[in-house]
Amino acid sequence: MNGRVLIADDEKNMRWVLSQALEAEGYEVVEAVDGKEALSAIAEQEPGLLILDHKMPAPDGMEVLRRLRAKGHRFPVIMLTAHGNVQTAVEAMKAGANEYLTKPFDLDELKLGIEKALRVEALAAEVDRLRAELDRDWDIEGIVAADPTMLELLGTIEKVAPTNATVMVYGESGTGKELVARALHRLSGRSAKPFISISAGALPETLLESELFGYEKGAFTGATTAKPGRFEMANGGTLFLDEIGDITAAVQVKLLRVLQERTFERLGGTRSIEVDVRVVAATNRDLQQLIAEGAFREDLFYRLNVVPLTIPPLRKRQADIPPLVAHFLEKFGAGERTISPQAMEALVAYQWPGNVRELENTMERVTILSHSDVIEAEDLPAEVRAGVGLAGAGTRCFVLPEDGLDLEETELDFIRQALERAGGNVPKAAKLLGLTTKTLEVRMERYGL
Repeated sequence: MNGRVLIADDEKNMRWVLSQALEAEGYEVVEAVDGKEALSAIAEQEPGLLILDHKMPAPDGMEVLRRLRAKGHRFPVIMLTAHGNVQTAVEAMKAGANEYLTKPFDLDELKLGIEKALRVEALAAEVDRLRAELDRDWDIEGIVAADPTMLELLGTIEKVAPTNATVMVYGESGTGKELVARALHRLSGRSAKPFISISAGALPETLLESELFGYEKGAFTGATTAKPGRFEMANGGTLFLDEIGDITAAVQVKLLRVLQERTFERLGGTRSIEVDVRVVAATNRDLQQLIAEGAFREDLFYRLNVVPLTIPPLRKRQADIPPLVAHFLEKFGAGERTISPQAMEALVAYQWPGNVRELENTMERVTILSHSDVIEAEDLPAEVRAGVGLAGAGTRCFVLPEDGLDLEETELDFIRQALERAGGNVPKAAKLLGLTTKTLEVRMERYGL
């Protein structure tokens, strides 16, 4: 709620009294000496509420009020006058005033009027938000879907979002796990509060711990000031923990405690901090297998896996490819261009090991390099035209050589291909291979890359 109050009154003493009283209540106060200055102040920084004197230098309060409402400003207005009568009060209410007070008035009466007007405005804003939610279409947070499995997933998101249930999102890299998390937040009652995201697998243990829980001044060398963690930043909202399967045992213990007790301490601190956070976690790994290997806590798994959502890979929802292609053409400013049937056939046949992210990158490259009105098959990357992907695509067929297959040589070949396609960008290559950055770095080190 906007706590800024604009006082527009030509009487200096009245402005001073009102400013002192409202600032003591915690409001931010802005003053204007006449109608012209009031309109200017509103244009520069729209207030949460306006206290407007009826009689002041041109334009007078009534004219200011009419202009504001004509321009669509909906913040509450409390009209003040030294010469009150029923006709003026009715005129002010018809023009859009929320309250009408006659000078001299009781300050407590004014404060109650302000609180009432702000509550009414907050309720009106909430009604507008709910009406917009009812009217919106299936394009939730940029999730473009036509395949029945994805439409079913969107329906589940709509059912789960209004609850406070912890959600675990499963899916390969590039399928859109963060988009699902944002949709859950956007459609929830927490949408006005922060959505905070962190990739757990991209940070070493000590840094991840400080990022999640924050730290106090002097907690470690270089901690010159205190810093809140992501849990504090997300208070009242949603925290998205990506690559949850890669966190260490020590961090798992602390995360479990926050989920159970909703309290934690900053690094180097002793004060317990309470938070109200909805957690959405995501992984491209098999957590059940990690539990069997002793790499992931079973009790943490059950805390996170309250509502599991699985995003199918793009190769298993080919009906989504045509609308996604159209969406990306529009996104990259090529919405007027068309795709030839042969090019679309190649796009649908390709296995997309990098999933939607790879399709998006491909369409961006095509729109940059191709300048014709119709995008042809020859405009697509060679691997897309050939209809094959990297390891992990799921439907590729290999012919086993007579003398057997050197698995290490094959893996090395795939890693080199991914690095070449990613232009040497290791995180991007890891996503193409369906690996975490950390796992790919370990394998690169093994092969001396």
